[in-house]
Amino acid sequence: MLVSALAAASGVPVPTIKYYLREGLLPPGRATGATRAEYGEEHVRRLRLVRALTEVGGLPIARVRQVLACLEGATPLLTALGTAHDALAGPVAPPAPAAGLQAAAALVADAGWRVDPGCASLSQLGAALAALEGAGLPVEPATLQRYVRAADEVARDEVAAVPGGDAADAVEFAVLGTVLHEPVLLALRRLAQQHHCAARFGG
Repeated sequence: MLVSALAAASGVPVPTIKYYLREGLLPPGRATGATRAEYGEEHVRRLRLVRALTEVGGLPIARVRQVLACLEGATPLLTALGTAHDALAGPVAPPAPAAGLQAAAALVADAGWRVDPGCASLSQLGAALAALEGAGLPVEPATLQRYVRAADEVARDEVAAVPGGDAADAVEFAVLGTVLHEPVLLALRRLAQQHHCAARFGG
């Protein structure tokens, strides 16, 4: 298909496709002339991934490039998934306070989870716990345990759905699932809060 058909199939405008081509986020098509190229379904698939990362995930181009790099070459699956998750974790923030990191590490250890001690998500958890403590809103241990159980149940189902075998397919599936499902989880939590506020306070 030509670039106009690629735009129609993917829902990505032609100028944006050309920008992604210049930035190396989309592999070039098969040249059929000096200014023409043919594109295939693999380009439609890549555009959908890039669009999810940029528009839904809000990732800057540099971090999108990091995620896409995990789809190339012979990166072991677990390494590729870890790299992708770190790229999705958001901008690099100042290190979490030591107390927050200790609390995060203890929570993860109590859950029996095996995680990379240097991963961005663990640092984010530590920073969040420290911020809550600093604001005078520490989370009760029983509440944290409920969060852990809920997260564990969701993550178990999500990981069970990741296709095995090809690392690129697995990373693409996991990244899209993470980026596109997180807004669903956040929206459901806030809707549930509305419901329970109405039930408790009336209105």
